Order: sequence, then C-alpha cells, then structure tokens
Amino acid sequence: MTNINKGLAEFLGTFWLVLGGCGSAVLAAGFPDVGIGLLGVSLAFGLTVVTMAYAIGHISGCHLNPAVTFGLWAGGRFPAKDIPTYVIAQVLGAIAAAFTLYVIASGNADYSIATNGLAANGFEAGSPGKYSLAAAFLIELLLTFFFIFVIMGATDGRAPAGFAPIAIGLCLTLIHLISIPVTNTSVNPARSTGPALIVGGLAIKQLWLFWLAPILGGMLGGFVYRELAKPGRED
Repeated sequence: MTNINKGLAEFLGTFWLVLGGCGSAVLAAGFPDVGIGLLGVSLAFGLTVVTMAYAIGHISGCHLNPAVTFGLWAGGRFPAKDIPTYVIAQVLGAIAAAFTLYVIASGNADYSIATNGLAANGFEAGSPGKYSLAAAFLIELLLTFFFIFVIMGATDGRAPAGFAPIAIGLCLTLIHLISIPVTNTSVNPARSTGPALIVGGLAIKQLWLFWLAPILGGMLGGFVYRELAKPGRED
C-alpha cells in the first residue's frame, strides 16, 4: 500500500471513531427515556475500533490514534518515517468528524455547544467529575499504556489469529467505562483535538494534557511489551 492509501485509510478510520464515539455521547447518551448512557458510549467507541480494524487493518494497520502510532514505533513495529503521515491524517479525520457532528447536532433547536458540548476532554472544571490535573494525567497515562500493551500483544504473531480487533475494541470499551467520569476519556490526541478545536475555550487550553499523557503512555506501553516479549536466552 502507498502512503497515500494508508493516510486516507487513517483519515476515514479516525473520522469514524470520532463520529461514532463522540456522536454517541452528544446525540444519544442523554436522549430522553432511551439514552444510552455511559455504558452505551463506551461500547460505541469500542465498536468503532472493531469495525474499522476489520475494514482497514490490512491497509494501514488501523491506528486511528497518534498514541498508537508512537507506541507501535516505540515497540519496534512501525517506521519513524511514516509517523507524520499517520498523525496528520488522524488529526484531520478527527477535526472533520467533529465539525460534521457539530453540524448534525445543530440541527436540533435545543442544542447549544456551550451547554451540550462535543464530548471534549478536560480536567478540573473541564472534567465530568471535576477530577484534578494530576488524576487526569495519571489515568490517561496508565490507560494508554495498557491500551498499547494490549494492541501489541493481540497483534503479536504468536497470538491467536483473527481476534485482535475484538480484543482491542473490548479494551477501549473498558477504558471508557473507567475514565469517562475523570476526563471524558481521551487516550487519543486526535480524538481530543477535533472536538477541542470546534468547542474552543477551556478545551483548547487543556488540550496539551491529552497529547502529552497518551503519547507518553503509549510509547511506554510499546517499549515494555517489546522488552517483555523478547525470547529468553537458553540456559
């Protein structure tokens, strides 16, 4: 596959992740009487990854996330020269999806971006549960670490074939179940950037954390798995 093919795949995949995940939070989570709530939003994010992993995994690897791209590089699974192409495509896909979601949500006369938002991430005043900066940084670091660790393990050539997308999607679902109250769950700088650019204000000011913590956690997860999975020396 050419870099153009891979970049387009990452753009479309990240668009789907943000539209499906953030869209479920904005359009369906609090819908009167039948809102899907935290469990539904968590599942929606997981389903976007499962579906796209089967759709574009064979084209680009289905990263959909700069933290995954950097994590796979740290784990020795991805070339540094392709990082810019992937990250730019992911961020552009997330921005396009966030704008599309805003246009759709604005079709409801009761929608207000100031009140309803776009599922932006945040800490302290920007956190759904008003969690501190330290708590937000720690949970984003740890959850991204384990997300990349699971990705590395599930896609290892020694793992059962064909089940990686399911394991990865379920892992992302679990991550959202844990951390939506803390940061609205990022573990993905592109996913955070799209809504933040449309919402502006506090979401933009706090965006730095949702680049720094996930990328650090992702790189650490990739490195630790690489070291842990090395064949042992025979005695």
